[in-house]
Amino acid sequence: MRVALGVGGGIAAYKAAELARALGERGAAVQVLMTSAAREFIQPLTFASLTGRKVITDLFTGQGAEEALSSSIEHIRVAQEHDVLVVAPATADLLARFAHGLANDFLTTTYLAFTGPVVLAPAMNTNMWTHPATVANLAVLRARGHHIVEPEEGLLACGMTGAGRLAEPRRIADAVTAALTPPARDLQEEVVLITAGPTQEPLDPVRFISNRSSGKMGYAIAAAALRRGARVILVTGPVSIPPPDGAQVVNVRTAAQMRDAVMEHLPESTVIIKSAAVADYFAADVPPQKTKKTQARWTIELDPTVDILAECGQKKGNRILIGFAAETTNLIPEARRKMTAKNCDMVVANLVADGKVFESDLNQVSLVLRSGEVIELKEAPKTEVAEEIVGRILALRRAALAHR
Repeated sequence: MRVALGVGGGIAAYKAAELARALGERGAAVQVLMTSAAREFIQPLTFASLTGRKVITDLFTGQGAEEALSSSIEHIRVAQEHDVLVVAPATADLLARFAHGLANDFLTTTYLAFTGPVVLAPAMNTNMWTHPATVANLAVLRARGHHIVEPEEGLLACGMTGAGRLAEPRRIADAVTAALTPPARDLQEEVVLITAGPTQEPLDPVRFISNRSSGKMGYAIAAAALRRGARVILVTGPVSIPPPDGAQVVNVRTAAQMRDAVMEHLPESTVIIKSAAVADYFAADVPPQKTKKTQARWTIELDPTVDILAECGQKKGNRILIGFAAETTNLIPEARRKMTAKNCDMVVANLVADGKVFESDLNQVSLVLRSGEVIELKEAPKTEVAEEIVGRILALRRAALAHR
């Protein structure tokens, strides 16, 4: 395993030394690439001592013509000779430059020349991590197939408490190993129909009822299923994140439109995963013009929306049906009730009372199975939770066949 380790400029740069050691213990040959800002936090000598290799710090290092020519193409050599590129810490600045293809130092030019798997471990202030620019840049990088090792929550160097701490070196090393392990292509026979995001139910031409769903969980599930060889049909409500490459995307807005799209694609599907946060109510009588604000109270009568999951349960046949239950109380009993009432093979249950799940990159769920078993998953990035969910599909199919 040949690893190019990019070190960005942040207080967490010292943890990159621990990462270099952890990778070395796994038999990796590590080549460290440091930005100029990284050298303000940790010396190249530290990495040279740990890896036994010179540390590359500049794009142009030679003084004579021959040395200058050699250094000017060294980033191409590094890109070609290494199996994986991992960047830790990946600062907000580096994420922006990677996302937009800016290349003005050795690390960013190497990134553009690198064609293998890329692992990015961000670390920064909480406000920087949640800034729309950073969120958008991460969405671009995820869409390229890069592996993002989500930062952890805790006390930061700036004194704030929140998300932004560099993930532990062992966890990053695990991600590097996983990036070099070809994914199992065990779902090549499956057509996975996934719903994601919220729906928007109009109240008038400019107002609507919706919820805080970001679509991140459903999109992560779609990406995980694609990696394992499935054909994926993604029926999605309005979200601000790009869909994974390779998915057949059907954009909808209302619950009725989502129901129609699901029923249209139901015959070709073999697995249905209903992760969308469908609105429970809609206004049956929507005025054609904007309702003007007055001092009078506006009373709206709402009717229940169609129950897509229940209809899928009635028509599922030999398909695997996975539902979601977002609850504020009685999580497991409610998930079991939904599984029975909607004829699901598994329900992914998560507690949303504190509101932390919405719009977050993290999730903590329980997998409630028809057998009565409950699998408690620890809090993890939604990408990792998605892998756990998709990884249950074959086991659910075997259980369903045995049940028949």
